[in-house]
Amino acid sequence: MAKVILPSALSNLADGVTELDVDGVTAGEILRRLEEIHPRLRGWVLDEQSRLRQHVNVFVNSRRADLDTALEPRDQVHVIQSIAGGSDDGMELLVATKKGLFVLRGRRGGEAEIGKRSFPGQTVDYACRDRRSGRYFAAVTHGQFGPRLYFRDDPEGEWQEAEGPVFPKETDAAVERIWAVEPGEEDGVLWAGVAPAALFKSTDGGASWALNEGLWNVPGRAEWEGGLGGLCLHSICPWPGDPSRLAIGISAAGVWISGDGGGTWRRGGRGLVPRYLPEEAREGATMLCVHNMRRAPLEPKTLYMQFHGGVYRSDDEGATWHDISSDGRLPADFGFPIVIDPRDPGSAYVIPMNSDSDRVTVDGKVRVFETRDRGASWRPLVNGLPRGHLTVLRQAFCHDGHDPLGLYFGAESGEVFGSADAGATWATVAEHLPPVLAVRHA
Repeated sequence: MAKVILPSALSNLADGVTELDVDGVTAGEILRRLEEIHPRLRGWVLDEQSRLRQHVNVFVNSRRADLDTALEPRDQVHVIQSIAGGSDDGMELLVATKKGLFVLRGRRGGEAEIGKRSFPGQTVDYACRDRRSGRYFAAVTHGQFGPRLYFRDDPEGEWQEAEGPVFPKETDAAVERIWAVEPGEEDGVLWAGVAPAALFKSTDGGASWALNEGLWNVPGRAEWEGGLGGLCLHSICPWPGDPSRLAIGISAAGVWISGDGGGTWRRGGRGLVPRYLPEEAREGATMLCVHNMRRAPLEPKTLYMQFHGGVYRSDDEGATWHDISSDGRLPADFGFPIVIDPRDPGSAYVIPMNSDSDRVTVDGKVRVFETRDRGASWRPLVNGLPRGHLTVLRQAFCHDGHDPLGLYFGAESGEVFGSADAGATWATVAEHLPPVLAVRHA
């Protein structure tokens, strides 16, 4: 008997079940039995010839599988929809810049054309697409009028302003910047992270937002301090298939973990070393400057982090962390973004920069570093990348979810680079854009 884990798009057809035990000796037998248990799933995972649908992937534990893959007792069978939309060869990037949102379209890993520009002259801090609904989001900070969140369902249509995120009057706080929007694990649920370090939730597809009171009122919050970018909640890591479990990263208030959907929170982060503090002040420090944090979808207890000085991995949901960048494994361990291969919990990518006082690529070379062994070793991916002193910000690096994996990043100098083969080769996707703040594949 194996445990089948369904994404939210399929759990609705299985009476809301996200995990269930199913008898079978191969992955195909398990899926056919699943259709017998929940007839509404017929045709969604397997086609009418009992073949796996083109844009559906099956993994057994952390390895990709086919229908003939034999199963051991208590194996986990993950049914995963294609992470990226569109065709296998197409690319649509949402590039948020200091002078508007640019939509880039073209061939994967190749040069792109500007398909649409929105919010000209305004700072767009973040943009993304909720692949469940197709809805686009843009976080815009108007120079005089402050931050707003916009959404649209038609990629060429008009933007609508969302109701929030805004703080209730009794908090005596105001949103300074919207750092991230992240789809949740329930239909219509999204999360948004803002400065000053607060989490908002939407239950209507992002049209309206409410403050997460549990995090806002967590004991000790008054002592939180921000980093150079302010007190910002920028990393939101849902747990695939389980809406009750969530982890977030804050600069510079560390890692926070919830097991009840955000009702209550506990601090994570043991093992992180804040080298920016005096040595005698590091033990028990709560000023932990997380730069970026990502969860491994196929092994949710595993998270990776780019810290303010150090790359780390957690194997226990973010409670404790292990240094995976010391001893010369990377040319420098300072940086901002980190990307995880969604099909391989052992694989991650970082873009090192010299130091917190010199935030440009190391040795005047643009290099992406990859690990395939959970951080035991790293290797540079440079083929097609230029020399130069570039700065890549925390939200400006992403993947497209395809196989092989597409990787994309943008720089403050206005270039966007892409790879369609997991970083083996790179090309310039676009150049001469305004300073790039965020890049997401649509």
